Amino acid sequence: MTVPPTTLPPTTAAADLTGRKVRVTGGASGIGAACARQFAAAGATVVVADLDEAGASRVAAAIGGSGGAAAASAVDLADPGFDAAALAADADVIVNNAGIQHVAPVEEFPEERFRLILALMLEAPFRLVRAALPHMYAQGWGRVVNISSVHGLRASAYKSAYVAAKHGLEGLSKVIALEGGGRGVTSNTICPAYVRTPLVEKQIADQARVHGIPEPEVIEKIMLTEPAVKRLVEPWEVADLAVHLCSPQMSFANGSSIVLDGGWTAR
Repeated sequence: MTVPPTTLPPTTAAADLTGRKVRVTGGASGIGAACARQFAAAGATVVVADLDEAGASRVAAAIGGSGGAAAASAVDLADPGFDAAALAADADVIVNNAGIQHVAPVEEFPEERFRLILALMLEAPFRLVRAALPHMYAQGWGRVVNISSVHGLRASAYKSAYVAAKHGLEGLSKVIALEGGGRGVTSNTICPAYVRTPLVEKQIADQARVHGIPEPEVIEKIMLTEPAVKRLVEPWEVADLAVHLCSPQMSFANGSSIVLDGGWTAR
């Protein structure tokens, strides 16, 4: 079954973030690129951080061409030597989005791949927020938006590292919320179901292999079985919510896990 994309709405600002400095990891494509676009539309100065330097530069250039303000930063967030302070020390908003996936049974899951996924998707967010908090605390305002997943709340077979990392990110986000809430800093997660991104597209062959089904059947038989709304989430839907979490209307949202799962977790 082919599920067409929903219509992309006009670029609109869900909040006025003029003058705010935003760091978006994994910003070269998918959710990260959509977040970079929407934060720039809200008036923020955005740094698009990604291992893919060319992709990050393309996103930043497109934002600049549309009247926004953005720059690219090439960084390997899984490298224990990356300079978190250089990227995040002056950030007003951090969007922890960077992620990868590997699909395999636990007994076949490569140990080095498990470590890589946790380093990128759990340790890097910790290090970036740790670097940003002194600045956020000093000004009495900061926003941490962690792009989690329905897999931060539920498990699926064959995704041990991804599920572990997202569950860990949920816990980290709540600790930041408790420590920062009284000092003007909020921390929340967004938990979408499968989003129409290159990360999801790359899973299809692996999902077909481990489940023993043809690739064209993966979206219908694997990715859309749990949501009541039978379509993929669009990146701009996640991005709009990320910006909204930085608006005055959402200043009391803290330590929350906000689901965009089409009813998956209602079961």
